[in-house]
Amino acid sequence: MSRIGFIGLGMMGRPMAHLLHAAGHSLVIQDANQEVATRFAAEHATTLVAGAARDFADCDAIITMLPNSDIVDTVVHGLQPQLRRGACVIEMSSADPNRTRALAARLQAQGVALIDAPVSGGVKKAVAGTLAIMVGGDAQVFAQHKPVLECLGKAISYVGPVGAGHALKALNNYVSAAALLATAEAIHVGAAFGIEAATIVDVINASTGKNNTTENKAHQFMLNGAFNSGFSLALQAKDVGIAAALGTSVSLPMELAQKVHAMTADASQALGPTADHTELYKFVGHS
Repeated sequence: MSRIGFIGLGMMGRPMAHLLHAAGHSLVIQDANQEVATRFAAEHATTLVAGAARDFADCDAIITMLPNSDIVDTVVHGLQPQLRRGACVIEMSSADPNRTRALAARLQAQGVALIDAPVSGGVKKAVAGTLAIMVGGDAQVFAQHKPVLECLGKAISYVGPVGAGHALKALNNYVSAAALLATAEAIHVGAAFGIEAATIVDVINASTGKNNTTENKAHQFMLNGAFNSGFSLALQAKDVGIAAALGTSVSLPMELAQKVHAMTADASQALGPTADHTELYKFVGHS
């Protein structure tokens, strides 16, 4: 068992930190909402709410689960002077892979490793400890910290050098967003032609167009008007933007990704910062 720092107790981070505690790790936690951190510590023995960066000095690993690269950079830069040689930052946010590489280089100069290990699966799998985790970084560092990741996920894949995990996560979320938009358009057009929306989804699920949205989102969150999957539209738009920018950075601009990013960004602006990503269904239906 080890001492782990965990920063970011949001909808994904809180159940992940709970699983680490349940596995016997002692935690040093931090969240932008102090009340959330205090409540978590009250419910989990051997957990310390960090009052200053020095509280992370004895941690073997520091996990960050934050909204974007701007926040990750700010938080890690604040911690960096206190991190001991041999420690590892496990960056599990959905972040910009090129910025992740730059951050890793700065930490490496201090003798601190960084692996990027973003997740896929949503809140349900975070609670169950069955997330898919894609890891970029030094293979030996990954092997050393894999037991920590095994507390959180079942499909843990080493995908390449540092930044590769964040790159693949963004590309995955782009593919997912494109499928959601295509599904929403198909449902609305089919319904306008006189086909029941539920029938459209059921037939697609028995056909070649079957995808994660038709299987796990259409009935569950879209057609019933729930729109409460737990993943925000703003974060989806951010991730698709990262994917589109990644294509440009390697001289392979992705025209479809750019269009999907424009649509998701427009929908996020129209529907507001609290909109669930499945609300793209409503936006497509009114555009």
